[in-house]
Amino acid sequence: MFVFPSQLYPLTDKQLSGLSHAEQVAQLAAGGARLIQIREKNLTSQDFFNEAEAAIKVARAKNIKVVINDRVDIALALKADGVHLGQDDMPPEAARELLGPDAIIGFSTHSPRQAQLASTRPISYLAIGPVFATNSKANPDPLVGLHGLRMVRDAVGNLPLVAIGGINGENAAEVLAAGADAVAIISALYEKPRGISALTQQFLSSLTQWPTT
Repeated sequence: MFVFPSQLYPLTDKQLSGLSHAEQVAQLAAGGARLIQIREKNLTSQDFFNEAEAAIKVARAKNIKVVINDRVDIALALKADGVHLGQDDMPPEAARELLGPDAIIGFSTHSPRQAQLASTRPISYLAIGPVFATNSKANPDPLVGLHGLRMVRDAVGNLPLVAIGGINGENAAEVLAAGADAVAIISALYEKPRGISALTQQFLSSLTQWPTT
């Protein structure tokens, strides 16, 4: 069974950080991140492939696992550790068949009902959000809130659960207490792009003090 290596699950964002994905991975790794999702919504397929290839090379040198957002083809071609799928992406069943039994496959959900249905599919972990308002996604889904997160925790049993959407140093404790195994962080890590390592280390240090339920 998949286990998050820490309670922090950072996602790269080239537009927010102003850095290449490889540079972001290097800084996140320096701060102690062990699992990173490469997320890109604006580049062409060729440019995303090139960026992901460079980022994975950095990650491999530092023994860090990398999950590719959306693109099963790129994850397969680059032998990434896995893929994170949205509701409109390739079905998890097809991704599992292509990537194999050991691949990390994450799946985004936006309501307790979606989460319950997803829990029966061949995924490694479930994502739920947005928990709070977020600026890192265009046209975000309706807020789930902490109450919705608790409902999802109850609905999916022991399936690893990551919460996403508007999570920062001020509210992460509430999110973990509501049942998340990990928190996905984007904007809060890139407020000061050249300080990504320090912010990652700070998050990891504080998160270990917050017990999950």
